[in-house]
Amino acid sequence: MPQYTYLNKLRELPEPVRQFGGLVTLTIIVILSFAILNIFWGGGDELIRKMKLEEERIAQEKKLNELISKLPSGILVTFDGTDNYKLTEELYEAVCNATKLIPQRAIMAAHFLNYEAYELYNINGNKIDETFVKWDKEKKKCFAGYTVSGNNVGVNKKAAVTGEVLSFLSTGIDTRVYFIKNF
Repeated sequence: MPQYTYLNKLRELPEPVRQFGGLVTLTIIVILSFAILNIFWGGGDELIRKMKLEEERIAQEKKLNELISKLPSGILVTFDGTDNYKLTEELYEAVCNATKLIPQRAIMAAHFLNYEAYELYNINGNKIDETFVKWDKEKKKCFAGYTVSGNNVGVNKKAAVTGEVLSFLSTGIDTRVYFIKNF
């Protein structure tokens, strides 16, 4: 019976006090629930580390995008003897790190020297499995490549084409690989 008297005393409290008490109780329950969830599934230090890495990547990408927007539109080369814009060594590395696209033209030009890749490319309906553009710190050169396979048409073959990037195409918005030297 003592519990009934306690509940009756709570019911006798004024309505605003009971509502405020309910709000405080609900707030405490929500905070405790999130605290318990954070203990079991919270990211903590790992989440902070990932967020810092992502912030650094975004800052680097912004810097590279600013650089690309300042480049002239057209073909960017790494060698003398052309009317195209010649990149300095520092600019060559920066453009390489900013470039992610290998257009159809560069792929088709690289196919001429790799018949197996050309054959698979034609068989599989012009499908490229994977592309990459990366800077080699040791050689101080940019390399690009791609892989093609016949998996989607039942041919169990795969061919990779890799080569040095000799020129890029600047569109003013982004840069693309223009020529891959794979011989």
